Amino acid sequence: MSAVAVVIVTFNRADLLTGMLDGLAAQTHVPDCVFVIDNASTDHTREVLEARADLPLHLTHSPDNLGGAGGFHLGVKQAYDAGFDRIWLMDDDVVPAPECLAVLLAHGGPCLMAVREDLTGTLVEKAAVRFDLRNPLAIRPKTASVDSTWTSRADLPAEVPIENVAFEGFMVAREVVDAIGLPDSSFFIFYDDVDYAIRARRAGFPIVAVRDAVLVRQLDFNQQHDLSGWKGFYMYRNLFAVHFRHGENVLVRLKPYLIALGVVALSPVRGGRGEAANVLRALRSARGMRSVPR
Repeated sequence: MSAVAVVIVTFNRADLLTGMLDGLAAQTHVPDCVFVIDNASTDHTREVLEARADLPLHLTHSPDNLGGAGGFHLGVKQAYDAGFDRIWLMDDDVVPAPECLAVLLAHGGPCLMAVREDLTGTLVEKAAVRFDLRNPLAIRPKTASVDSTWTSRADLPAEVPIENVAFEGFMVAREVVDAIGLPDSSFFIFYDDVDYAIRARRAGFPIVAVRDAVLVRQLDFNQQHDLSGWKGFYMYRNLFAVHFRHGENVLVRLKPYLIALGVVALSPVRGGRGEAANVLRALRSARGMRSVPR
């Protein structure tokens, strides 16, 4: 059986983290090590972690907030350097069903995704079954997701090929890290998981969502952010970086310029100066992210 490590990145969500750790402790196959990256939390996260004697925790309390991307970069590096065969990436607001890890380990594929549902059992898996970086007219490259294609878990095939992932139930084999390296910390938040999935697929590693690996989301999805605020900057910048890096033709690689032009043109009636300034700053910054860091 493969040695498996879990990597959790957390920030100021101690109560949710408690439920997540309870779910790990209840696994029928308990992980061999749990690497926790605490992104400079100021709540009682440290006390929650230091009280857990029921899990093989390896704790890193970062003095700075590395963002989700920086946290996963560091955690995957720690697990890889420690020699683990499989690395299971986890957010602090999900709880795996007791059989989740065992189901994934029984599969054996190089890149696997647990399938998320909400507290009512409704399918909420947002991983893309089609992420289009070929059509320049596809403003949003995710043109179909698991939950937009199937209405419930019961409707899903046992395995669903997918084209992107969330670092929330994603398991990666050591051979993948050997081939493509670590998640890119420069994304800070948003699209680091998309970038990693594209890199894995283009290196020849298929990604499969495993129907019977159940992951329960404790919070509703909230993907609507203030595009004139700091999160809006990262959403624009990192979307542009993905297009610059991975666009399959010159028109797709030019699409960030067209999006930025449209946002600026429409700013008097939506978004205002803040969003216009954000998108221009994001475009300039994304140009420096065209290559994956070594």
